[in-house]
Amino acid sequence: MYWLELAGETDAFAAREAATAATGVDLLAPGIARTGGIDGAHARRLAYTRAAHDAVARTDAAVDAAVAALRAAPLDRSGSVAVRARDVRGTSGVSTEAVERELGSVLVDRGFDVDLDDPDHVLRALFAAGPRAEHDAVAGADGGDADLCALGWVAAEAARDFAPDPTDRPFFQPGSMAPVDARAYANLAGAAPGRTLLDPMCGTGGLPLEAGLVGADAVACDAQAKMADGARRNFRAYLADDADAPSPDWHVARGDATALPLPDDTVDGVAFDAPYGRQSKIARHELADLVAGALAEAARVAPRAVLIADRDWRGPARDAGWTVDAAFERRVHRSLTRHVLVLRREADAGGEADPADISPDADGSLPDRE
Repeated sequence: MYWLELAGETDAFAAREAATAATGVDLLAPGIARTGGIDGAHARRLAYTRAAHDAVARTDAAVDAAVAALRAAPLDRSGSVAVRARDVRGTSGVSTEAVERELGSVLVDRGFDVDLDDPDHVLRALFAAGPRAEHDAVAGADGGDADLCALGWVAAEAARDFAPDPTDRPFFQPGSMAPVDARAYANLAGAAPGRTLLDPMCGTGGLPLEAGLVGADAVACDAQAKMADGARRNFRAYLADDADAPSPDWHVARGDATALPLPDDTVDGVAFDAPYGRQSKIARHELADLVAGALAEAARVAPRAVLIADRDWRGPARDAGWTVDAAFERRVHRSLTRHVLVLRREADAGGEADPADISPDADGSLPDRE
């Protein structure tokens, strides 16, 4: 079992993204979830998970309870250690300094050497209290009260290797999506090495760029030549081969999202940020026709999709042949809340992430733990 240390302020969304790298994700407390197994390489590519920790013990969010739990827990490690405590979002009120001192003493008593600068192993102590998030598509997100300390060895930490901020790229347009969000949406659409992700309304290319950075092949289209050319510039800057690893393949074309120049079932996932209300006329399409047509085309070429928009498009998504696995509302600022639909083609509905996503591998993936 592993504890997942979530990031951001929307735990249900973070847990859902984490489920693309883990099995049986269950929200336990603000900022903390658990999983029975995780792909460590994929976990390092997540946007809204800080780290995965190999579970040692779980108890109440109090220093004495954590000390007692650590004393009683089996410890299958050797070498030097350090303790790092975190009061998640300041919800538990514990003193992290006291936690680190007391838990460090327990480890010394059990024969470990403490090395605060370069330890062989780091024991993470996560404290959280308060209500869990509520969401009907996320296990454990029931709004119930939590009071929890989760102790675990750090097993994988997020690389946070996003593309630069949109304003720092060769091509920029106002309204570009933050890299951390683009990464999360790409992950939810199935981006991973050996897969291909399509963005049929790519704009400056932020979504497929993040897909490429996690190792997926990227296909991008936009109706405006200016955007297609700009996305190419950004891809050339950040998806170029380097001395350590080849870049994934990428392709950019000017094209209509409602009439994609692709055969059926060409890609593994689709993710797109639909035009917002202020842009309600796009070329020859009204916004509703554009989104409905893009959803229908997405269902023709891929088994899964993520739609981001300024409104709820669940009705047109179902009409286009999609099952809505999850829907989220994510506040960006006072005048914009993004509606996010996680979609699975009706003919393919009924499952979670592919088992291949959660398998140990020589690249540093973690074994399943029970």
